[in-house]
Amino acid sequence: MYAPAMIPLHPFGTTGHQSSRVIFGAAALGAMSPSRADATVRLAYERGINHIDTAASYGRSEELLAPFLAEHRKEVFLATKTGERTAAGARRELELSLTRLGVEHVDLVQLHNLVEPDELDLVHQPGGALEALIAARDEGLVRHIGVTGHGLRIARAHLLSLERFAFASVLFPFNPVLAEIEDYARDVAALLEVCAERSIAVQTIKAVARRRWPSDDQSPKYAWYEPLPEGPALSRAVSFVLSHDQMFLNTSSDARLLPAILDAAEQLVPADREALASDAEDLNITPLFDGADLERI
Repeated sequence: MYAPAMIPLHPFGTTGHQSSRVIFGAAALGAMSPSRADATVRLAYERGINHIDTAASYGRSEELLAPFLAEHRKEVFLATKTGERTAAGARRELELSLTRLGVEHVDLVQLHNLVEPDELDLVHQPGGALEALIAARDEGLVRHIGVTGHGLRIARAHLLSLERFAFASVLFPFNPVLAEIEDYARDVAALLEVCAERSIAVQTIKAVARRRWPSDDQSPKYAWYEPLPEGPALSRAVSFVLSHDQMFLNTSSDARLLPAILDAAEQLVPADREALASDAEDLNITPLFDGADLERI
């Protein structure tokens, strides 16, 4: 009897969970109708995804996940994020997230987009957000604590974060064109080395990003960036990220691409430099970040 391919599993750092190497990026649910959101997350689940990543700032995402979680909470690794930098703010946001999700605990809470040095100092000082998340972990409201971020400075920022606390996971953008930026590639390599030494889980975002939206583009927009279209270039971009054994790939906030991303992850294709370079030229694929004013997106 024919059995469909499934997304492979891999240890998610030291958490003890075998996570699907493709993680469902629940930012995609933020503005959906309840029925479409439920159908989308169930599609991901049926295709083998057992790890969901959301955030307090993702519109109605947490609320829209609640019906699915009411049935399947024990079967998935559940992560959310807080953008708050103080203990009081982080505690308040976490409690609201638990209420919206309809759960008693999350498996991972992440400090969202921790890039700026002053914010790094703030979260680590007495009364900072990390203090509240550690307390929540001690209370059983969260199991693990991670850190996320965007932009070309984030790999370096994560290295600084890891000097100050034993985070369970990191998250940063990674795709073929970003990997061609020499300074960023060097910082990512250094981060991957530390993560390998300490068994820290490595999550990536923006695998299928094409470019920032052209100013004259009038097409419907389901992500803040223009994604790659379905086809060989998208498949190669997914394969490129997943060819790095440490990396998990978070799906796009454009949920229309979910089936194509899952197909690509199940049927990895060669992603050699020549083919990726041709994709970049043919589709005008450009980096989303510039190291300056676009860092905080």
